[in-house]
Amino acid sequence: MRLSTVEPRDDGTAAAVLDAALGAGVGLLDTADAYARDAGDIGHNEASIAAALARHRARGGDAVEVVTKGGLLRPDGAWLPDGRARHLAAAARASRDRLGVAALDLYLLHAVDPKVALATSTRALARLRDDGVARAIGLSNVNLDQLEQALAITAIDAVEVELSPGKLDALAGGVVAACTDRGIRVLAHRPLGGPAGARRLARDATLQALAAGVGDGATVVDLVLAWLRRLGPTVVPLPGATRVDHARAVARAIELPPEVAAALDARFLGEAHGRTTAGHTTPAATGDVVLVIGMPAAGKTTLAAELTARGYARLNRDDRGGTLRDLSRALDAALAAGTTRVVLDNTYPTRASRAEVVAVARRHGVAARCVVAATTLAQAQANAVARMLDLHGRLLDPAELAATATIAPSAQFRFRRAYEPPRLDEGFLAIDEVAFVPRPLHDGEPALVVELDGIVWRGRPRVLGDVTLVDGVRDHLAAWRAAGFVVVATAWQPAPHDADALDARLAELIGFALPVARCCHPAGPPVCWCRKPLPGLALWLARAHRLALARSIHVGGGPADRGFAARAGMRYADAAFWPAPPTLP
Repeated sequence: MRLSTVEPRDDGTAAAVLDAALGAGVGLLDTADAYARDAGDIGHNEASIAAALARHRARGGDAVEVVTKGGLLRPDGAWLPDGRARHLAAAARASRDRLGVAALDLYLLHAVDPKVALATSTRALARLRDDGVARAIGLSNVNLDQLEQALAITAIDAVEVELSPGKLDALAGGVVAACTDRGIRVLAHRPLGGPAGARRLARDATLQALAAGVGDGATVVDLVLAWLRRLGPTVVPLPGATRVDHARAVARAIELPPEVAAALDARFLGEAHGRTTAGHTTPAATGDVVLVIGMPAAGKTTLAAELTARGYARLNRDDRGGTLRDLSRALDAALAAGTTRVVLDNTYPTRASRAEVVAVARRHGVAARCVVAATTLAQAQANAVARMLDLHGRLLDPAELAATATIAPSAQFRFRRAYEPPRLDEGFLAIDEVAFVPRPLHDGEPALVVELDGIVWRGRPRVLGDVTLVDGVRDHLAAWRAAGFVVVATAWQPAPHDADALDARLAELIGFALPVARCCHPAGPPVCWCRKPLPGLALWLARAHRLALARSIHVGGGPADRGFAARAGMRYADAAFWPAPPTLP
C-alpha cells in the first residue's frame, strides 16, 4: 500500500486504512522505502506499516507477511533507480530496522538500474539472503529475459509485476508462465489498473451482470481479483486501498464458477487466450507473417520495402495510426480474407508486444518469422538526424519534435531499455538479423570541427566582453585552414547573449569567420539532437557547408566529444594533444 504517496497525506486516515485491512484478514502488505514524498521522507510508508503491525499484534492478530523493496531514490520527488550492491545492502538493513524485525520476510529489487548490471544487483540480493537480512528475495518490474538472467545467478523467490485485465504484458511476455513452471510467486501490483482502471471496471455493465450472477454480494472487484488468481497458481494480486471501505472490500476472496471464469477469459483475453504457448504450429504451405523489429530509425522501413516489393502487404502504425492491438486485428482480417504474406514493421521491443501477432498467425496456420534490424544505437541516432534534415532541412527544437511526431532521442533510449531479443520459443519459425547499411554521408570538403568551450575560448560566452582565446589556439586553427580544411565549431550555449555579436567577436579574435553550430537547450537528459554526444550538430554542419565527415576530424575535450565524433563518423583528437593537419591529396 502506497499510502505515504497519497496527496494530501493524512497519517490518521492511513493508519485507519491499514487497521481495517489487517482486521479484515489481509495477510500480506506490500511496501517500499521509496514510497515517500522525497529523499528526506524515505521509509515513511514502512514506518507506518510497522506501527500498524504493532497495533495488530497487540490485538492478538495473526502473523502478516511484509514485502518491501529497495533500489529507488527520491531526489526532489523524482524516481531514480540505484541498483548498486552497496546501496541495496544499506537500504535493506534500514528497511529491516524501520519495520522492527529480525529479518525481512521478502526483499525485492524495486527496478532494474540501466547503469548497473542486473547480475550485480542480483548478487547483492543473494548476499542479503545469505546474511539473514532477508528470508527471501525477488525482483520487481522485470521481463522474462531479466528474470532468466537473475535465475542463472541465484534462486528467486518472488517477482512483482504490473498485472491487470488492461495490462497483461507479464502474461503475454512469458513471465507468469516462467514463474508458474518454477514455483515463483507472482505479486500482481495495480491489479485493477489503478484508480482510473478500477472506475472503468466498476462501470462495466457486463462485469456487473456477472458479479450479480455469482451472488453473495460479489462485486466487480471480487471477480477481477479472483480471475487474476486463476492466471497461475502462484499469482497473488496486490490491490491498493486508500479508504477504509476499500481496504475491507479487497480483503475478500471468492471462487469463480466455471461459466463466469470462461466469460472473464473471453472478455479479458479474447482470441489471444493461450498466446503464451511456446513453439509454433505447422505453417501453411505458402505464406508467412514477418515482423521487422528494431529501434526507431533502425532501417525497418527499408527492410519492409524490400518485402512489399516481393508482394507482401504492409501493416504499419505510422501509416494507419491506432495501437498495436489494432494492427493485430487488421492482420487477423487480412489473413481471414486470403492474404498470405504480410509484413509488420514496428518497433516490437518486448515479447508481450509481439505475442498477439504470433498468436494471430498461429490461428490461421501461417508461419511467423522475425527479421531484426541489427542497428546499433549510434547508427540509429545518425540515421534519425539524417532523416530529420532530409525532411526539415534543420535540427528541430524539442517542442517541434513532439509536434511533428519526429523521432526524439528518448524514443531510442526507451527501446534499448525495454528490448527483449526475440527467441524461437515465442513461436517464430525463424529469426534473421540484418546488418545496418549506413546511408552515405555528405561528400565534400574535409573539415576541422572544433569544440569552442574551453578549447578555443575561455570565459563566459553569455557575457560578450568576457571571452579570451586559449593560448596557441589561433595558430592551430590557422594551420588547419592553411592546409585546406574547412574550419567549423560546435558549442553548448544555453540562451547565448547575442550569437551574431559573439560570432563577430570570435572572428575578430582568431582572424577569420568561424561558422558555429550551437546547442541552446538546458542541461539534463538530452531532449534534442544537438546535444553531444548525439551527432546532430555534425550532420547539420556537413549539410550546411558540404563537409565530408569521413575525412574530417573533431578536436574536443572529453567523453561527450569523443562519442560525438564516433557517431558522426569523424576521427577524434583530444585538445590536450593538438594534432598537426595532415597533407591533403
